[in-house]
Amino acid sequence: MTTMTLAVTGATGHLGGLVSQDLDAAGIPHRIVARDPASPRVPRHATVTEVTAAEFGDREAATRALAGVQVLFMVSASESADRLAQHRTFIDAAAAAGVQHVVYTSFLGAAPDATFTLARDHYATEEHLKASGMAWTFLRDSFYLDFTEAMVGEDGVIRGPARDGACAFVARADVARTAATVLADPAEHALRTYDLTGPQALTLEEVAATISAVRGTTVTYHDETVEEAYASRASYGAPDWQVEAWVSTYTAIADGSMATVSTAVRDLTGSQPLGLEEFLRASPSR
Repeated sequence: MTTMTLAVTGATGHLGGLVSQDLDAAGIPHRIVARDPASPRVPRHATVTEVTAAEFGDREAATRALAGVQVLFMVSASESADRLAQHRTFIDAAAAAGVQHVVYTSFLGAAPDATFTLARDHYATEEHLKASGMAWTFLRDSFYLDFTEAMVGEDGVIRGPARDGACAFVARADVARTAATVLADPAEHALRTYDLTGPQALTLEEVAATISAVRGTTVTYHDETVEEAYASRASYGAPDWQVEAWVSTYTAIADGSMATVSTAVRDLTGSQPLGLEEFLRASPSR
């Protein structure tokens, strides 16, 4: 591996934290860029060389935080109405700081007309990165296996307009170890896009049956209409863009957008990604 200055964002969250952990296990030094460097959630691994402060939407702070960085692992910002603007600001800061290569966590099927509404922002972020002059690598993650049990309501029912469509859910841990592999030799992966999925595409009926079998509970799937989906989520008081994103999670499964099964995790890391049953058996029940 060529010596490089590597920075990781999102390390106080699930994915970025796992990537920092995997980099540490591989003995790869890296800088952490965090909103609050004093947060107890900031990794304190031996290979963390420093922790710098920046928010995605603060160009000046981000430019300072990324000074001297050659390779940046950019975890997409938290969902918000201005997430795309934050991404663009941070990318501009990275370019101004002299970053040479950005590895970005995008989304499976990112496109300007993607059914899953948030995938449109990921596409726009990809395009901004392509125009930045920096090298790039896109990790297009499917929906997370880690999210499947959160789809189950208090009554044991998964509700959504997914019809009989399928999704190749991927574990965060598999995305993280794939990212760490790419970051160990980023030049090898420059200008490449990888679809990161689990080993099989499952319908939500199959997801419900698997959760039932592993947890010893009764979980079922109810196929809502789109109108029912909007109505059942109205009580949360969320903004329109967020409700639309929630509903489009299911409609993207319904129309086949999420059915892609890729071998990229295995090809890049040398080991098979987790399936739902294996993931659940290795995870405590919620």
